[in-house]
Amino acid sequence: MINDIYLIAEIGINHNGNIDVVKKLIDNAKNANFDSVKFQKRTIDKVYTKEVLDVPRESPWGKTNRQQKEGLEFGFDEYSEIDNYCKHKKIDWFASAWDIESLEFLGKFNLKFYKIASAMIVDKDFLREVAKKKNIHLYLQVCQQ
Repeated sequence: MINDIYLIAEIGINHNGNIDVVKKLIDNAKNANFDSVKFQKRTIDKVYTKEVLDVPRESPWGKTNRQQKEGLEFGFDEYSEIDNYCKHKKIDWFASAWDIESLEFLGKFNLKFYKIASAMIVDKDFLREVAKKKNIHLYLQVCQQ
């Protein structure tokens, strides 16, 4: 029998690069009694090839895949604001890192959880880095959605 259920609201990159949208999504998750919100963190040049990034793509951030990806990624200032806002709202947050650099970046915050995306379960170097983390819960996604 399950005694405790821990609810995670997937925000991912649905914030469209806008911290005000992030806060509204966090508020919605908290109001719906979720325990945590989850984001995604990528180092764009590590995750995508130059060819993929150079593909034309119209978006609010520009005319290439690179510009669109960069528009959706947050840096330290934005994640610090997320961290402070979640503490204020008393809701946990974490993110799935898509590369080692992003994993190390997330290590700057006192997160309770890491999530390994299904795309990363075959990356042995990444998994070795995750295995070095101590006193943290791990979510592992093992299927494509």
